[in-house]
Amino acid sequence: MSATPPPADPADRNEFARLTEHMLARAGVSRSTMMGLPCLRIDGAFFASYDTRTDRLLVKLPAPRVQQLVAVAAAEAFAPAGRTFREWAAIPSSRIADWSRLCAEALDFVAGQRGAPSAPRSRRQR
Repeated sequence: MSATPPPADPADRNEFARLTEHMLARAGVSRSTMMGLPCLRIDGAFFASYDTRTDRLLVKLPAPRVQQLVAVAAAEAFAPAGRTFREWAAIPSSRIADWSRLCAEALDFVAGQRGAPSAPRSRRQR
């Protein structure tokens, strides 16, 4: 008889909400969904999410910061369907001690981008 792995601990799944609850006190921060996942926005722009399928925190950070986190194995590249999002890092639940700090970094990063737009940005020509 083979052992079936236990389901993800519901307490772990709620950690994202618990660790980010205080961020909702900041003007412009709200809960939402992104690709069907729970997330947080600042003035309409996504900055953090929780992937319930993989138990990873997803945070938007400057591309060099994402590369740094990946290089030291503190994060993985976020690449749904094989497409890497260079400004998004996936932080495993084994690094849950880092989640709060990285959510705060992501909030500061996105809020500082062009004054945190009040609506989702449209694609611009570069």
